[in-house]
Amino acid sequence: MDTSVEKWHAKTLAEAACASLAKNGFDAHYAEDAKAAAALVEGFIRKGCTVGIGGSMTLKKLGIAERAEMLGAVVLDHSKNGLSQEEKMEVMRAQLTCDLFLSGTNAVTLDGELFNVDGNGNRVAALTFGPRKTVVVAGANKIVRNLAEAEERLRTEAAPMNSKRLDLPNPCTKTGICMDCRSERRICRVYSVLRRKPSRSDFTVILVGEPLGY
Repeated sequence: MDTSVEKWHAKTLAEAACASLAKNGFDAHYAEDAKAAAALVEGFIRKGCTVGIGGSMTLKKLGIAERAEMLGAVVLDHSKNGLSQEEKMEVMRAQLTCDLFLSGTNAVTLDGELFNVDGNGNRVAALTFGPRKTVVVAGANKIVRNLAEAEERLRTEAAPMNSKRLDLPNPCTKTGICMDCRSERRICRVYSVLRRKPSRSDFTVILVGEPLGY
């Protein structure tokens, strides 16, 4: 397979989505690869600042939590090993008023919209309002044409893969596709669309020219 063609396609879609995001008020940037994206994110991290980490396989790939700690930031990561359920809740609440909130996204449309789905709603809440600065990082695999494709991506990729990753007993972990279940462990509960940058938010989106996360 010709990787140069894949890179061209990823860049073309990412740059088109960035242009639409900018029209919608977001500070939008294209990064060629994960290394370049990580460097851009690090530029927002300051010693002593509080950095909230939304549950994101993209950020794990970039190694951002570890890098933020090395730079002297106070990292608020509710996915950190060893936390009790009560401690996780306290971290999620603290993320809502942190200095810098970092997150992935479930989908980015070519119209410049961000589509996200949560189980608790903590991530979409922080993306909407609260942190002094918000940065979203997404691989080119998250780019879709419109909101209909965004929801389809959730049903066929993001939801089942994240349920499987979290080892949850939801039907999608057996079928590989969303069953719109009534499971008590269902993770698709709170749906959010950012059509424009939230008016009171300092919001940056970084689109990466390679696949990242689910």
